[in-house]
Amino acid sequence: MRNTNRALNRSLLSLLGIVLLGAGAALIAAGTLPGAAELWATTASSIRDNARNLTSTATLPEPVRSWWMVAGVAVLLAGAGLGAAWLASQGGGRTPRLAEHSDGMAGRTVIDAGLVSAAVREALAGHPDVLATSVSAWESPRGTALRLRLEARKGASPKDLTDTAEQLLQQLDAWLGRPMPVLVRITSGTRTQVSGTRRAR
Repeated sequence: MRNTNRALNRSLLSLLGIVLLGAGAALIAAGTLPGAAELWATTASSIRDNARNLTSTATLPEPVRSWWMVAGVAVLLAGAGLGAAWLASQGGGRTPRLAEHSDGMAGRTVIDAGLVSAAVREALAGHPDVLATSVSAWESPRGTALRLRLEARKGASPKDLTDTAEQLLQQLDAWLGRPMPVLVRITSGTRTQVSGTRRAR
């Protein structure tokens, strides 16, 4: 339900992983193989000499010295800008409004996700297998969707919790007047580890 581009993220992470694996393998080889350290030093010296020769081909007055240095700084700045844009594009999609209805001149009705969250907490307050709940609204291709998280007590039956969530969602649909896409997540947490067990596992 987020706006994050998962395919792009996975591609970038895979590329970064390959680069890190290659760098790690090169460092291990330089420290363990007899000729690897000498090869590494020779390669670094060759790259340094080529960079100096390249710098001298497009000179500029001091202190810049070369157009290649300007191009290198520009590439770094462009990379930083793209990185910042990528970070800004992560996540997103969350909305405080679960539903909204406009009736022209008569006004507009907005149902806040906090109202639904309070209703869910009140409905499940006495449930012996539910330790905590959280409700959030997200924008999805099918419209606004609801995400409901139930923190289960240790030893609770997933089937019973699923049935409870289904009954609760039916009541929410009737309350809102229309069905809504919902993601239900049943989890355990720190409170689960310290809570009592109601049934044998």
